[in-house]
Amino acid sequence: MTTLAPRSTHGLFTSGEPVSSWTVSTAKPVRYEVGFTPDVLDPRNPALAGAGVPGDGPAPPRRLLVVETTVDELYGDRLRAYGAARGLDFQIHVLTAHEQLKTMDAVFSVARAMDRFGIARRSEPVVALGGGVLMDIVGLACSLYRRSTPYVRVPTTLIGLVDAGVGAKTGVNFGPHKNRLGTYHPAAQTLLDPRFLATLDRRHLSNGMAEILKIALIKDRELFALLEAHGNRLVGENFQGGRGLGPVVRQVLGRAVHGMLEELQGNLWESELERVVDYGHSFSPTLEMRALPELLHGEAVCLDMALTTLIAERRGLVRPVERRRILDVMRGLALPVWHRLCEPGVLGEALADTVRHRDGSQRLPLPVGIGDAVFVDDVTPGELARAARRLRVYHSAAGEAGHAFGEAGHE
Repeated sequence: MTTLAPRSTHGLFTSGEPVSSWTVSTAKPVRYEVGFTPDVLDPRNPALAGAGVPGDGPAPPRRLLVVETTVDELYGDRLRAYGAARGLDFQIHVLTAHEQLKTMDAVFSVARAMDRFGIARRSEPVVALGGGVLMDIVGLACSLYRRSTPYVRVPTTLIGLVDAGVGAKTGVNFGPHKNRLGTYHPAAQTLLDPRFLATLDRRHLSNGMAEILKIALIKDRELFALLEAHGNRLVGENFQGGRGLGPVVRQVLGRAVHGMLEELQGNLWESELERVVDYGHSFSPTLEMRALPELLHGEAVCLDMALTTLIAERRGLVRPVERRRILDVMRGLALPVWHRLCEPGVLGEALADTVRHRDGSQRLPLPVGIGDAVFVDDVTPGELARAARRLRVYHSAAGEAGHAFGEAGHE
């Protein structure tokens, strides 16, 4: 007797008489919260103390806080004062987190801290305060510890605020590969406080701008116009809303976060491998890892977007005037459009690795004008070589005109 049901039906289904095979069909609902939370370290603000706790009851007072080294230097005193004022029983685990240290050793360091602290399985979420690298490490550790431990993200960099802090993925690097080991384990809650950007250096602000520009180019023409008109001032003001920029700050950050979540929501586990948010992420993983520590993540993403913009232009998807606007915005944000590794051999290897990652097809997003995208599977080595040559010429010409591409982002 067969009692199999359609795939969409949940339950236990059997086949055979006597039963000789079983099919388990189930689904776990996913719910996580992302929200702007100004002044998150103000002791009068209860958001951090209560974040990520299931149910409506009082929040347990114990917290393990994993804090990136520089964040601890800048905000450690305020964080400790917050914990004391809110009556928390807390420990702080300080972790140096950058791309070269994004390894399983860092994950084990967090796991050991969780073990020493003795966190409860569900009611005492770990709190991660730092940039994207730290949040990825903590997220992976929490996904592994007792197979699922809740955590809260408090991003302190721009790239963390608009990109790494709002999705479901965790991960660390493995060998020469970026984020090759990882899981899907969204934080229970992410608290976005742009006040942290006040102490971020200009290079890391530009780095985060690349991910905002990505959303603009593939789905939000109005966001691109905001970056075109105000991007340089936003970086110069550290997104603090001075000189009347407050409404622009809210629009840019809000549109970037909303655009990212809008794309992720229906495909959190990447069952569909055609993802427009992969724009800028076809060649950049290889470029970033080969160049370490020379390139930041957003800088590598921008190189990828510049390259694919030229490919799109040659295919008639982007008009010359749009290409000029795009590259001018990149320049205005102090992002690089060329690097010595942008050469046919490296780009070919990068594309081959991406094809394996996307299960045998390129599934490569290209911009269509400004604010739309299309997927292609037929980018050729010749196209890559031509686009790389054109970028080098553009870079050289801009340098002669007084624009230091690739160097301005390294202040």
